[in-house]
Amino acid sequence: MKRAMDYVLGTSVFLILLIIVVSVTWQVLSRYLLGTPSTATSEIARLLFMWLALLGGAYTFGQARHLAIDILPLTLNGRSRQLLNTLILLVVAGFAFFVMVWGGWQMVSRTLASGQITPTLRLPMGYVYSPIPASGLIIIFIFLGRVWLNPKSEGGFTIDPQQAPAPQERD
Repeated sequence: MKRAMDYVLGTSVFLILLIIVVSVTWQVLSRYLLGTPSTATSEIARLLFMWLALLGGAYTFGQARHLAIDILPLTLNGRSRQLLNTLILLVVAGFAFFVMVWGGWQMVSRTLASGQITPTLRLPMGYVYSPIPASGLIIIFIFLGRVWLNPKSEGGFTIDPQQAPAPQERD
């Protein structure tokens, strides 16, 4: 299940980035070579960038590659480390649920009800905000997989300096 979700999220992030690159490239070419800039491409890039950032954040959370301050977990061992990592994941899941899913859904439904639309593409603004609750749901799904389906994995994190990749040196 995890491999399938990683594949779908990774592929989605890649395709969104590809569409953004094509869109921005067309914007630049149409502006400087044709003399008439495309009006829709900048809005497409902005909207897709929101999806890219939020789905990319959920993807990196699923890969355990997200930004983390691990000073305290590295000083702990065994059960205490597992409990701390589980607590950290609970805080992340709480944020994902209350802020991203619940708060994001409130924002989506209010903007859909207000009838606001984007200026160029004429899309309902609620669709613009929809990656917030969508990525929150993905983060919660990943959390459930880490904590409840795999409880012996130190709360879903492997915080072992010997297993971590070595930092790259700068020239």
